[in-house]
Amino acid sequence: MSTGLSTGMHTERDILAAGLATLVRRLLPRASGITGLQRLSAGATLQTWSFDAVGDAGFLHPLILRRSPGGLRGAESLALPLEAALIRALAGSNATLATVVPEVVHTLGPDDALGDGFLMTRVAGETIPRKIQRDEAFAAARPRLVAQMGTALAAIHRADTTTLPALPVRSTAATLANLQRRNHALPQPSAVFEFALRWLHQHQPADPPTLRLVHGDFRLGNLIVGGGPDGGLRTVLDWEIAHLGDPAEDLAWICLPPWRFGQIHQPVAGLGQRDELFRAWQQASGEAVDPARVRWWQALGSLRWGLGCAGMRDWFDSGRDATVERAMIARRVSENELDLLRLLCEETADA
Repeated sequence: MSTGLSTGMHTERDILAAGLATLVRRLLPRASGITGLQRLSAGATLQTWSFDAVGDAGFLHPLILRRSPGGLRGAESLALPLEAALIRALAGSNATLATVVPEVVHTLGPDDALGDGFLMTRVAGETIPRKIQRDEAFAAARPRLVAQMGTALAAIHRADTTTLPALPVRSTAATLANLQRRNHALPQPSAVFEFALRWLHQHQPADPPTLRLVHGDFRLGNLIVGGGPDGGLRTVLDWEIAHLGDPAEDLAWICLPPWRFGQIHQPVAGLGQRDELFRAWQQASGEAVDPARVRWWQALGSLRWGLGCAGMRDWFDSGRDATVERAMIARRVSENELDLLRLLCEETADA
């Protein structure tokens, strides 16, 4: 027996399939249509679809559609056309950066009637953290990944910002002030978050001399990793909160406990140690890592994620995204409070 929801989903898929078939025939004159359309994400505001464009002699062009049907994004998110423009600029800037971003094939416009979004080539590999961390297929890749992450981040941070589209600028002070506002807006105050904000204000570092490109969400789940004997980092996804800021932010974010996915004693994505990440970044960038600065950004990152989890309840209750995933994330505020207490108590002990 079918439900109204499943019927609605089928209708949405059918309409999308027809629109994509028309689009690929225009982009690829010899294309006959599409096949294998499959939704990969469950979010209501941002959708990710996988499909193949069918070309000459049945040749398949593997593609991904990143789409926001109504144009709704998170408060910190870039508009999808701007995200696409950033990826294009990075791909064309130098050979190293071209290896860490996917190829954007087309940015959706009003005539496409598919909402905001863009098409990009589909890169073979895995994004699911538990598989990357545990499956035998990625055994050869795992020892390489931490160093590859450091090298990729160095390439991102050394990008020539004059060749990039206009991006938000997020200074240390502005980032901290934004979190302060978000914390005060919570319906239920958190004593731990208040304590963390006080510590962050007391230990706030100066901005680096030059603000660099920062990915903003560099972690397992947003990285495609290839398996097999030659496995390793293939590409970096989800540039939606990229901005100009402090490179230490990215080096800290990949080390947050939530992104270790159970491998708590392996600080870098549950795969390795900070020293290895820092060495690779320093070798590729020619600059030194300041561990104290990274530690400050790790505390801020834990607070940022904690506030994000707290905000998920509003998304769920308001109906903007009534998925089980949102409700489950909203319950993880206490985990972030524990992460902050551990980190800040270690800081007090060190002092």
